[in-house]
Amino acid sequence: MEGVSQPVLPLARTAVDRAAEHRTDEAWLAAAWSHPDSRVLVVSEGKALVMDTGDGGDKRAELVLVPSFEAPDGGERYFLGVDAEGVAYFALSVEKLPGRMDDPARPAGLREVALLLNDLDSGLMVHAVALENWHRMHRFCARCGLATEVAVAGHVRRCAACGAEHYPRTDPAVIMLVVDDQDRCLLGNHALWPQGRFSTLAGFVEPGESLEQAVRREVVEESGVVVGEVAYAGSQPHPFPSSLMLGFMARALTTGIQVDGEEMSEARWFSREELREAVMSGEVVPPTEMSIARRLVELWYGEPLPRP
Repeated sequence: MEGVSQPVLPLARTAVDRAAEHRTDEAWLAAAWSHPDSRVLVVSEGKALVMDTGDGGDKRAELVLVPSFEAPDGGERYFLGVDAEGVAYFALSVEKLPGRMDDPARPAGLREVALLLNDLDSGLMVHAVALENWHRMHRFCARCGLATEVAVAGHVRRCAACGAEHYPRTDPAVIMLVVDDQDRCLLGNHALWPQGRFSTLAGFVEPGESLEQAVRREVVEESGVVVGEVAYAGSQPHPFPSSLMLGFMARALTTGIQVDGEEMSEARWFSREELREAVMSGEVVPPTEMSIARRLVELWYGEPLPRP
């Protein structure tokens, strides 16, 4: 099985250079923050304010980005990068999003609006939400237990007591579409999902494990199917709260299914015709369009999945 490629995934889009060289330049950061062209994305608990645009079948959304003098006071500040026009972007993490009753802007999370945002807004929100999640969960030093503070423009937390530096955490997870010799794909229903929702198998990479080993282990643990060849197919961040989804196509060596009953309640093999009929009838609810799982299935299917 050769390596496969696919278009940029929804949560992997960006139009900003992260410009990491500026993160330790306090004078540059201060000047950029106060520059009238710079823009700030205010975030709170994974949400930001958006404006709905378009109508009918062309529904879109755009982030509410404000100059720094309109941003709320306080909060934690993170530098997100610079666009091709030289505009600097920051995120500001606050306890509660600002807003008025007569303001048409609304709070929204990535799951709701990721597909409605353009490349610039999507990249900014993914970066901001991932950083905010990490900072919110790592306020104390893992070495000595005392409070840490934001450093390096939001990309480090530093302990003033013991000097330890802590970096944003990303948890690698493999997600794979398994295909057998009859060119059928394997999809499963997670025990926590509604009946009828089927997706690719997935799981976190364990310490000391390669990605390919993780693919094979997760598939056999969840479905009983033994996998041989594994080919990388793409990745995208998944900040819910801190994962990186690494997509693979995998070749099954066996086809007998035995679900674990804990993570996976059901798994089935589908031909293209069987999957099409099941989706059209509503028997199967496929992965969401935002997910890498959807792209893996469509890579095998050969075109976008039909809508019921």
